[in-house]
Amino acid sequence: MGDRVGARGQLEECARRLDEPLRVALAGQLKAGKSTLLNALVGQDIAPTDATECTRLVTWYRNGAAPRVSAYSGEGARADVVVRRGRGAEGLSGAHGLTFDLSALRWNAGGPREVDHLEVEWPSAELEQTTIIDTPGISSLSRDVSARTSRLLTPGGSGAALPSADAVLYLLRRLDHADVDFLERIGAGTGGGTHGEYGAPAGMAGMAGMSGPLGVIGVVSRADEIGAGRIDALHSARDVAARFAGELERTGLCQSVIPVAGLLAFAAATLRQREYAAFEALATVPVEDLSVAMLSADRFARPDLPLPVPPELRAHLAARFGLFGIRLAVTLIRLGVRGSQALAAELGQRSGLEELRTVLDVQFAQRAGELKAHSALTAVARIIVAHPGTAADALLPRVKTLLADVHGFAELRLLGHLRADELPLPATDLTELHRLIGGTGVATHLRLGLSPHTDLNTQRDAAMAAVHTWRARARHPLADQAMSHACLTAARSAEGLLEILHEPPTTPFPALGPRRMR
Repeated sequence: MGDRVGARGQLEECARRLDEPLRVALAGQLKAGKSTLLNALVGQDIAPTDATECTRLVTWYRNGAAPRVSAYSGEGARADVVVRRGRGAEGLSGAHGLTFDLSALRWNAGGPREVDHLEVEWPSAELEQTTIIDTPGISSLSRDVSARTSRLLTPGGSGAALPSADAVLYLLRRLDHADVDFLERIGAGTGGGTHGEYGAPAGMAGMAGMSGPLGVIGVVSRADEIGAGRIDALHSARDVAARFAGELERTGLCQSVIPVAGLLAFAAATLRQREYAAFEALATVPVEDLSVAMLSADRFARPDLPLPVPPELRAHLAARFGLFGIRLAVTLIRLGVRGSQALAAELGQRSGLEELRTVLDVQFAQRAGELKAHSALTAVARIIVAHPGTAADALLPRVKTLLADVHGFAELRLLGHLRADELPLPATDLTELHRLIGGTGVATHLRLGLSPHTDLNTQRDAAMAAVHTWRARARHPLADQAMSHACLTAARSAEGLLEILHEPPTTPFPALGPRRMR
């Protein structure tokens, strides 16, 4: 009886999650820059970035009416967390921002308890649409710390642990075995334990690649450090990202890999007038003299250097912007950028954050319904497998079929494999395929490559032409299985557009139903 009550509660949670914001987890190895990137994405200093106890815990960031940080025990007890804000030079915010003090927690039930996770409520437009989960590094020297991330993203074994995230941003400083192994486990939805086919939990055979979060995007984090802080560091980072992308997309482990200088992105979003004035002063220093002074962060902050900025403020700039950010800011001012707002916009654009936002919008935000539905179906399958011997057993084949056949899922999987599969199509056809399956956005006119003001009849004609074109390519005698599958996916996408254009959808999930081949 207890098992049935527990299963009912889990199913109710699945239903609730469909009405909640999309859940995106930040994962990666130790010191990959997860908290810094979170601050940059939100545009506010809400996540501690120094190596304190709180960075060893899973922390949930949600939208709230007022700032509030709470600690939760494994039994559900709650305690308020004291938040402290560090100060930097000349009254500016410190480089490490907030600190969560866990030393004197007062629990609402019982005596001292072990903290299981933290929850941060913060007023934020970004968090209205997306709940962000900051996870500990997977390569921590403490196995318990790394296991917290594994339990969250790769619930394994034969239990009914539900997937906590709908999508994952995986941060990379390098690409080694630990990264590839963890990404493979995310894709398989496994975390060790008793496994069946392809490492899936026992009873989940046939669902390999379907039971983990559907959306995974790689981020080459701390991209400014790849070029040793040189002005061309992001160019080097793009080369590294392209190499990582080739290796990861070949196996479908990531849909995209984007280089981002998270430290610069956040500093740009929170640039202060006093910092801008310091950059202006540094721009008056001869290029060669400033280059010598910036051989290292320690040297740059030395009090004996004859620079027009106090050493404490120089140390603050180095901690907040990094040497790359300082060089870039000074160069932009020398090139004519004037005003703190203009400089902040230029720095933000060059940090790679806007490119990442665009990819997140296309891959995650515009497909939030599909990603959440995938998580819900995966959870239902796990619950059924964990509680066998009931009438619900008959539902499992149907759930597996939905996970395999729902067309929105097929589009996301094809987007993840498209470049790696090296389909024998001309470049223009590959571009059309990428666009048609939603690679540049899910709006009808974007998929068809038309102006947003195009009339309905023209859009219908374009969609019908796409159906015929891609079905013909799928039937080509020289098309192999991968080619035929990709072309049929594109044809089904075009058919879905025809349905929308003839009868505009009235539900938030117009493309979730499986389509039959015609």
